[in-house]
Amino acid sequence: MNTPHPLAVSVVAPVYNDPEGIADTLDALVVQIHDDHEILVVDNGSTDDTRDVIRNYTQDHENVHLLVEDEIQSSYAARNKGIRHADGDVLGFIDADETVGDDWLETALRAMDEQDADYLGCNVELTLPQDTIVGRYNARTGFPVEQYLETEHYAPTCALLVRREVFEEVGTFDARLISGGDREFGERVHEAGYEQGYAEDAVVYHPARTSFEALAKKNVRVGRGFCQKQRYYPDRFGKPGIPPTPSGPGDDDEDAPDSAFTRLAFAFLSIAMLACRGLGYYYEFLLGEKREDVPGPTR
Repeated sequence: MNTPHPLAVSVVAPVYNDPEGIADTLDALVVQIHDDHEILVVDNGSTDDTRDVIRNYTQDHENVHLLVEDEIQSSYAARNKGIRHADGDVLGFIDADETVGDDWLETALRAMDEQDADYLGCNVELTLPQDTIVGRYNARTGFPVEQYLETEHYAPTCALLVRREVFEEVGTFDARLISGGDREFGERVHEAGYEQGYAEDAVVYHPARTSFEALAKKNVRVGRGFCQKQRYYPDRFGKPGIPPTPSGPGDDDEDAPDSAFTRLAFAFLSIAMLACRGLGYYYEFLLGEKREDVPGPTR
């Protein structure tokens, strides 16, 4: 079923109003891309100079391409646009504000072959653009990708490789979801019987959210996304109106901070972010509705 390494790869990176972030990502990627690989940057309706930045890279690198998704404001719709235009046997997904280790792509492809995996999550390490309490909390509670794969059968789309035939069978991402489309897709992949793997040595660096506002917005979006998954997939996620059981690192976590002040701050942030998820969930439950204008997963 699987083809041997090396493979032609299409790396898909959605972006919205982030010229500095996409420049950092492309700087890290272009040195790893071979002649039979490509980078597809999908602009999702940017209103600043993001597209001009991308065009500069397309002029200097023939395997960097700009795509545009202006009809649907959704990172999953942008990724789907990349999937439809990709030529690679393997599709890699990364976010616009990330960087990668020097041998990220080669290491990830080797892990796919060694594990005979069709769907591969990579190691995500959070960095601190600014050393704040919020940033340290986010870095501690960030992306336990191996745990996600073992317990929920998915890897985040900020660090994911998928073989083309997987999309041909199970379909693309669900662009109706504001958040959680990576989990919904990963569960479909698992249910279809494809092999999922994890590459500890293939490292993606993701900047932590360092402000309360940024982290709160993310958690509101996560709450809304879970309610949407229940609305579209009640057999898998339960009926809308009953939010998920909260989970996360406890007080006995081996990485718990030593400082009493930091422990207290982390406890406050944990409660606050749980409240933000609940706020997002019930906002979506009370005011949201099915999006009939946006297509669900397509093959």
